[in-house]
Amino acid sequence: MSKSLPRRRDVVVSLAATACGTLTAAEGEAQTYSESEMFDKASGYFGKGAEGLAKVLEKVFKEQGRPNGYITGEEASAALTIGVRYGEGRLTMKSGGSAKVYWAGPSIGIDAGANASKVFTLVYHLPKTSSIYQRFPGVDGSLYWVGGVGVNYQHKDGITLAPIRLGVGLRAGASIGYLHYRPKKSLLPI
Repeated sequence: MSKSLPRRRDVVVSLAATACGTLTAAEGEAQTYSESEMFDKASGYFGKGAEGLAKVLEKVFKEQGRPNGYITGEEASAALTIGVRYGEGRLTMKSGGSAKVYWAGPSIGIDAGANASKVFTLVYHLPKTSSIYQRFPGVDGSLYWVGGVGVNYQHKDGITLAPIRLGVGLRAGASIGYLHYRPKKSLLPI
């Protein structure tokens, strides 16, 4: 009889922790992606030519931890002091959810040029797929580049996005702006 009491207590504690929103390490890992999973998916998406991908992913995992989702997509941007960026892709959640996502946004700064990129975005603390549909402020120019692969962070309401870009073109400078993620394509970057 005394052997069943600790089991019941463990079940009650586990249920209480789940109800309060806290997860054990194993439960947290089951709902997030490992660094090796993300490397496999990102390198499969980018293909050959993403030499610095492992170092960039290592940096992001060290700073942000394990993501619970990712976006694969493509984007184009251009700027001459005032810039604009458009993209589209697919959000995939570790929990099994998936959604089409479009993004666009303006920027302003000391920035000139144009580029087209493949984008692999690590998504952190996204409670559900529809929570992606909002504006995320960000700074370009504070990018971390290794072997042609760059990353920056966008934060809002406890959600962090880490877009990793690999592309062609020439764009130099620094700018501030935001990206508005939407369920439907829009030509307006605001």
